[in-house]
Amino acid sequence: MNFAIFGSLFGGLGLFLIGMRMMTTGLKQAAGGSLKRILGEWTKNPARGLFSGFIITAMVQSSSAVTVAVIGFVNAGLITISQSVGVIYGSNIGTTITGWIVASVGFSVNMKSLALPMIAIGALMRLSGPNARRSFFGDAFAGFGLFLIGIATLQTSFNGIESSIDLSQFANMGLISIPVFIGIGLILTVLMQSSSAAMALVLTATVSGLLDLNQGAAAIIGTNIGTTSTAALSVIGATVNAKKVATAHIIFNIATALTALLLLPVIINSILFLTKMVGIEHEPAVILALFHTIFNILGVIIFWPFTSRLVDFINRRYAKSGDDRTLPQYLDSNVIGTPTLAIDALNLEMERIGEVTRTIVRNGLNSNFSYAAMSSDKEIQNSLIEASRSFCAKLQSRPLTEVQGQQVATALRVLQYFRTAGALSSSIEKKRLKPDLEKLGTDADLVSVFMNSCLGVLNIADNPSSDEFCKIDNMIHDMLSAYHDLKAKLLSAGGKGNIPVPEMVEQLELFSKIRRITRQTAKGAVYLTAMNPASGICCPTNTVKFAWNRHW
Repeated sequence: MNFAIFGSLFGGLGLFLIGMRMMTTGLKQAAGGSLKRILGEWTKNPARGLFSGFIITAMVQSSSAVTVAVIGFVNAGLITISQSVGVIYGSNIGTTITGWIVASVGFSVNMKSLALPMIAIGALMRLSGPNARRSFFGDAFAGFGLFLIGIATLQTSFNGIESSIDLSQFANMGLISIPVFIGIGLILTVLMQSSSAAMALVLTATVSGLLDLNQGAAAIIGTNIGTTSTAALSVIGATVNAKKVATAHIIFNIATALTALLLLPVIINSILFLTKMVGIEHEPAVILALFHTIFNILGVIIFWPFTSRLVDFINRRYAKSGDDRTLPQYLDSNVIGTPTLAIDALNLEMERIGEVTRTIVRNGLNSNFSYAAMSSDKEIQNSLIEASRSFCAKLQSRPLTEVQGQQVATALRVLQYFRTAGALSSSIEKKRLKPDLEKLGTDADLVSVFMNSCLGVLNIADNPSSDEFCKIDNMIHDMLSAYHDLKAKLLSAGGKGNIPVPEMVEQLELFSKIRRITRQTAKGAVYLTAMNPASGICCPTNTVKFAWNRHW
């Protein structure tokens, strides 16, 4: 094999991979909320999940994208593990469409005559609206054009090396050759991290005569096993729900591949008989695409009655993995590639952080900031904030719309508010908060009024979906009035010598910190609500900002 053929082979593979990536990313970005809406509405039961998994995978040409979306929905509690398994079934059938595209377009159409106009259309769509939705469709069109050119280049390369590579010796090994080509398909998928690319390579090699049908079929079984490597690698350090979904995917793919291996001669001979009847027995790409589809459908038929048992097994396997409260429940690197889902996950995780922060502040107010679990709650808060910041940094490196960019910026702002509230709470732990009220010259418990006002703000912040949340600025105003009354009394008592000046200064600093703690916690709740304006929840951001700018 000379250098030119070698370069053509890997160059064609590179074009194919780049094209697949552009096409998949473009379609995911163009789908945006539609992907979320379709999966959210169409997965109410395993049967509908199977259908939606098939349709979405066939559309975006990436089972990984669908698996990531499923992880996001399971994390959010929108669908159950049982429903997600149905989507995985459908996704595995949907990913076989790649083989049909290669078989029907790649070897029966003048690919350059189709590919170059698609690249041109894609470029025009991208240039005419770089920030519009059509730019993502443009990427998908251009990606499909590169996909076709990659196939054409691979086909030419295999035709060039067919005479210099003799694989007949493997065919003469009988059944032993099957595991060899399963291994080849597996290795190709692991190396390229794309079962679609490995599938195209196998089909092209078979059509070019480099592999026979049995060898090609064995290699396809290997790609089905190899695609589990993506799922296995993706869950390293991932959430428990991500691990559950990935485990279901791995079990199903491996079991389906083993079934295909056991029935390989039966399926291939049946396909040959069928294709001979319709007059296409000399189309190896079609035969292998049909083989790929049939054994995945067969896998679903076999697994379907045992879905509940599979889910029970997975839930038992990870029963104790979700107990560590310092670990994120919703943040998962798998959803980074789909910003809509990633921002939803971030929003949910920050709601957890908000709950932990309000717990710290509320328990602090009720216990002189000295309750027993304060240090452990602070550890949870710090861990989740750091994980969320890291997630935001990864998300910012992705192509985001203007709205998504603003949402990430708001998320970072919210995290800073919560972090400040937690840090201030720790700084006044076990401090004496109640001065001698008699020396202040008043019968009213000004400290209690102020503290209760702070608790009132926290209680409203707990329920952003309630009508009362719209009035949070009024509650903040009442809290500020109580603070200023208390501050005035402390200053007056210190000026008259009723209390020592050092004690007055200490108390002023303490109550000022409590005021700021409440303010930061309220800000976090309000701006967190502002991250999702489509939710329909009342967001009093403008009125609260006015109150902050005026009083704080």
